[in-house]
Amino acid sequence: MTYRRNIIAPLAAAIALAFAPVGATTAAPAAKVSAEVANAAHKALLKLADQYYDAVARFEPVTATEDGDNRFDDQLGLSIAPAKRAAQFKLYRQFARRLQAISREQLTTADRLNYDILQYELNGLIAMERFPEHLLPINQMDSIPVTLANYAGGEASQPIGTVKEYEAYLSRVSQLPAWIDQAIANMRTGIKQGVTEPKAIMISALPQFQKLVSATPEASIYYTPVTKLPAAFSDADKQRLTAAYRKTINDKVMPALVRLATFLEKDYVPACRTSTGLGALPDGAAWYQARVANATTTSLTPDEIHAIGLKEVARIQSEFEKVGPQLGYTGPAAGLPVWVAAQAKFYPFKTEDEVQAVYHKLSDVLDTKLPQMFSLLPKAKLDLRLEPELSRATASDHYTAPAGDGSRPGVFWSVVNDPAKYGSTGMTTLFLHEGKPGHHFHIALTQELNLPNFRKFGGNNAFIEGWALYAETLGKEMGLFDDPAQYFGHLNDEMLRAVRLVVDTGMHAKGWTREQSIQYMKDTLGYDVVAKTETERYMAWPGQALGYKVGSLKIQELRKRAEQALGDKFSLPAFHAVVLGDGTLPLALLEAKVDHWIATQR
Repeated sequence: MTYRRNIIAPLAAAIALAFAPVGATTAAPAAKVSAEVANAAHKALLKLADQYYDAVARFEPVTATEDGDNRFDDQLGLSIAPAKRAAQFKLYRQFARRLQAISREQLTTADRLNYDILQYELNGLIAMERFPEHLLPINQMDSIPVTLANYAGGEASQPIGTVKEYEAYLSRVSQLPAWIDQAIANMRTGIKQGVTEPKAIMISALPQFQKLVSATPEASIYYTPVTKLPAAFSDADKQRLTAAYRKTINDKVMPALVRLATFLEKDYVPACRTSTGLGALPDGAAWYQARVANATTTSLTPDEIHAIGLKEVARIQSEFEKVGPQLGYTGPAAGLPVWVAAQAKFYPFKTEDEVQAVYHKLSDVLDTKLPQMFSLLPKAKLDLRLEPELSRATASDHYTAPAGDGSRPGVFWSVVNDPAKYGSTGMTTLFLHEGKPGHHFHIALTQELNLPNFRKFGGNNAFIEGWALYAETLGKEMGLFDDPAQYFGHLNDEMLRAVRLVVDTGMHAKGWTREQSIQYMKDTLGYDVVAKTETERYMAWPGQALGYKVGSLKIQELRKRAEQALGDKFSLPAFHAVVLGDGTLPLALLEAKVDHWIATQR
């Protein structure tokens, strides 16, 4: 239930502390300088910004693909190679020095915003160099071999429909063996240095890589595009592509996948650590704090976030006490999710089409309600599609961004493995988050704004997921939660995000074990399967899940501040335009921007 984004530019906690006074002046008018000087500064900044973005995109081309930039779809990148990693950080430091040489005072207001965000990102990236993340290249949530496998059907972020696109995907697949061998070398180094993944999550991950091994090239998932060659291709292209795919997979990819699966099973899993949290690794406390800053773009400490999570859990449980009786439940609040899960009436579907029909109807209803809340709307359309069978077993409902050139729409993907087990209570809040006005309004709109590429295709988790979670709350004032079952679904999703704050910080900063986290989630959420898979997700991605709730609470706080300050002058569409109008911002900058807007409205 998340916008798919594999890698988010890291941000350091110290930057958030230092950034607030800069953000506060962002909206101030630029100093009076000559047009010639201002234009020169503008050109220098945009040139630097474009070079920075392209350097990042070439370093992590799969991330560029995920973000809707398909210019690098033929490249896999080898960012986990120590030499390439060192060269990249050297490049970041050069960019930082070049940025410092540009006078911020000579820039326009819009360029100052670009300057501040670029400075924020660069400083945060540089601060991550000390942490050996490249020694942890694979887990059950995230790895290049599995990502490329998910692309094979041509329905995900990497299109595979033209001859050029077929060649681009084959190019990526041909680079996979080098990535695999580097990953194995890194993990061997990690074993020696005591930097490994927790054993529990690698036991969960192992079957993924064993399933990638195939007896013949034709049976390989990477051969899938050949089984779907368009009829419009010439016979020569069909024969050439078929032969090239078969040879590449047989000669290079299949042996590499065997090497990887064997290494993981025989060498890596047995050597993995039995501890749970990132704090157990060398320099782990600082490492986790940096990841917390990455996820939240704030200076909040793990202890502070833990306390926020506990407070939110208590608040939501008090709402459970109110809505439970409306659904016919009279037991303790903590037991409501389990009771709902056992009620057949909340599982009404017999076919995939019936599930899709509910989402289409909801989309139509929102088309009538959202214009009253939003004056700023994306031009890109939102398609509603079923997750392809190829990736359905491992996927969750999610959103993919439209292409940057407008050639494909944004897509809300619903994952229906068994219609009879697809619960209806969470559908409204899910669509508000993943579809509109959540990820689609923010991400599609950002791509349509006149922004440098590093902002158009970049971002941070606190804003991206914080906005989507805030968007869920709008369902109440649109009357979409008048149905107690849908309001429960909203609360239930909110509870998961609140629990994340508790268990993520618990495991990585407070010494909680995996088993403690699972038990807390069972007690609070009631779901055994979710408790295990979610706990292991947070083990694999320390800090990643914190941005949702922290970002949402900040946007709600800023809205309340504006409502109280402006009274009758407050306009919700105007507020939303302020929040979304400059794309993704670090929370400190967003707060400064809203405060400036409040001052001008007064």
